[in-house]
Amino acid sequence: MKRVVRVVVGLAMLVPALGAGGAMAGTAGATGSSVGSPLDWGACPVSAKAEAAGSGAVISRSAPAVSGVECATVRVPLDYHEPLGQSITLALNRIKAKVPRDGNHLGSLLVNPGGPGASGRSLAEYVSAALSQKVADRYDIIGFDPRGVGNSEPSMHCVDAATYYAPPRPDAVPRGQEDEKVLLGRATDYANRCGDLWAWLLPHLTTENTARDMDAIRAALGEPQISFLGYSYGTYIGAVYATLFPDRVKHLVMDSTVDPEGVWYKANLAQDKAFERRHHEFLAWTAKNNNVYKLGGSATQTTFAWYAMRSRLHDRPAGGVVGPSELDDTFTVGGYTDRIWPDLAAAWSKYVRQGDAKGLVDVFNKYGKQDADDENGYAIYLSVQCRDVQWPKSWTKWRTDMTRMHKQAPFLTWPNAWYNAPCAFWSVPGGTPVKIHASRRLPSILMIQSKDDAATPYQGALNMRKLFPSARMIVDGGGNHGASLAGNQCVDRHLVAYLLDGTVPRHGAECQRLPAPKPMAHMAASGPLGHERLTELLSR
Repeated sequence: MKRVVRVVVGLAMLVPALGAGGAMAGTAGATGSSVGSPLDWGACPVSAKAEAAGSGAVISRSAPAVSGVECATVRVPLDYHEPLGQSITLALNRIKAKVPRDGNHLGSLLVNPGGPGASGRSLAEYVSAALSQKVADRYDIIGFDPRGVGNSEPSMHCVDAATYYAPPRPDAVPRGQEDEKVLLGRATDYANRCGDLWAWLLPHLTTENTARDMDAIRAALGEPQISFLGYSYGTYIGAVYATLFPDRVKHLVMDSTVDPEGVWYKANLAQDKAFERRHHEFLAWTAKNNNVYKLGGSATQTTFAWYAMRSRLHDRPAGGVVGPSELDDTFTVGGYTDRIWPDLAAAWSKYVRQGDAKGLVDVFNKYGKQDADDENGYAIYLSVQCRDVQWPKSWTKWRTDMTRMHKQAPFLTWPNAWYNAPCAFWSVPGGTPVKIHASRRLPSILMIQSKDDAATPYQGALNMRKLFPSARMIVDGGGNHGASLAGNQCVDRHLVAYLLDGTVPRHGAECQRLPAPKPMAHMAASGPLGHERLTELLSR
């Protein structure tokens, strides 16, 4: 998988992309282009969701309203070893700088929210709205859907989402061999479906190819260099890009950094421990606010109450919808951001204290429910991670590791294991990841990291920093995933300074964590704001 092949541009190939099952499928939209062609920016297509909801619909549940968004597509080789062969299409959007190119224009800033499998187009709109105007006005902010994602073609789906995610799903924590057999069946079936439908595409869904696609976008933009803001898994894309194309990096921001030494099986085990600590923080916060929630005055008591609730939902799902797995999905989002802790605690309290199941159903619908977009993201997540590296193929090893880890970290170990379990049965063998290293030609790099981040633990960021001597890291003392453009003005000042002229913080610089959220007795009725909205983009 990891061979260095130059992106070939200037080719006039008009090869249509293959759809699922091998049928020929054209590309959508009037802004398509051949491989290497200049981008043809135009009006953005209306999504199917928006068309179904009518003209007043919100196209994305996550993106703020931003005027002047343009869209385009770019064709890239399916296989960079065969640049004259099959091509696929990537969907892009752009919020143009306000200053002219011959003025104080700073070039193009590409953004990626992670995943793998997350769309960057919604993030581009978010960044444009949230970034200081003195910076946003000077960059063309570019979002892209990585290969197989969202509006890129083909857009990968392996199963019918409504059926696959129909609640209540089997409990992710097996109580015996029969439970494990059911869960293994779901994992193998999903892997087989992806293999049957997308055998031609799966070998080419890798982080390396995503980085090469980024360079194809750079070339199509006509930029000698690009700046990049990557969150979560997006930091790994950025690190691979910097390794392959160091001369083409102008600025590189890595926020919530993936551990380059852990891809990917070890990284999940590290996540299990980190989410356990973060969930304990939530339980301790709930206990501290026992006068509001009345679920126990100590973390020990709230821990007992939470697992008692989970056990009860196994036999009696709340509203016939929220079983243990739906509860896990919903409360896991609380590991990404403490901004939603009041929502979660209020729903939990109503269920325990008043027997009101509606609150749990409401927070599930708001934070945990998954749809076709999520299934697309999941298909790409697995396709990239299962292909990037070799995974254990012995289920005995998985069971042994998870049984041991579950004793230390019961909150996420088994849900996380089953989320990744299709990699044990994936039809395409895993490869060898790019060996990340720094060239002396790289500019200064800005890393941003929350000290108690659960999704990308702090130690992983330290491991990445060792590989890039030009990197400086600003540490947010909190635990939210995605620290920049999320309300911490100290962090954002460092981001602005770096994007303007490459200024990096001093060694050991830290920003205070944001205050803990205030408790409330009732769920918020308003839509997501601030870090909650960013979390939607990073955790989908």
